[in-house]
Amino acid sequence: MTAAAGSAGAPQELGLDEQIAAYQREYPEVDPQVEKVVTALGRLNRRMNVAYGRQLSDLGISNAEWEVLKALVVVGRPYQLGPGDLAKRLGLTPAAMTHRIDRMVAEGLVTRARDEANRVRVIVELTDDGREKWLQTMRLASVFEDDLLQDLAPDERGALGEILTRLLRRVEFAQPDAGGRLEDLD
Repeated sequence: MTAAAGSAGAPQELGLDEQIAAYQREYPEVDPQVEKVVTALGRLNRRMNVAYGRQLSDLGISNAEWEVLKALVVVGRPYQLGPGDLAKRLGLTPAAMTHRIDRMVAEGLVTRARDEANRVRVIVELTDDGREKWLQTMRLASVFEDDLLQDLAPDERGALGEILTRLLRRVEFAQPDAGGRLEDLD
């Protein structure tokens, strides 16, 4: 049996081919090619999330904080958004966003201040320390991602990127509301 390594006594994950054979045994109509693709994508996603989570932990930030840093960097200089805009971009409730911002202000990753042009509006801004934390994270992620794709030639990387983008577009079209978080998360 080719199972993924696990801790002693813990149940081990079946190899892809074994899992698909089990599916076919229980549901003969399953398309093994489709199942192999979606199962491999699911496992890859889970393992990548674990690897990224470890990197973030090593840098002393949470995935939740990383999401805020990323959202602020993506909007560009001066790296500012209102809390409501941040909440919408991250699929969070305003209360969850407030809690997250409070933590990040205390850690010096962002500042929160009244907008001088509109005193009712609050602005969350990335600090120099927050931007440096984002850069450190990107450096670690780049090493991991280069290693992940090392066995693919440049043209294969391009083709894989295009194929995955087509799959993503199909899911986004079929499930337009699936970009946010599930209600029981975060």
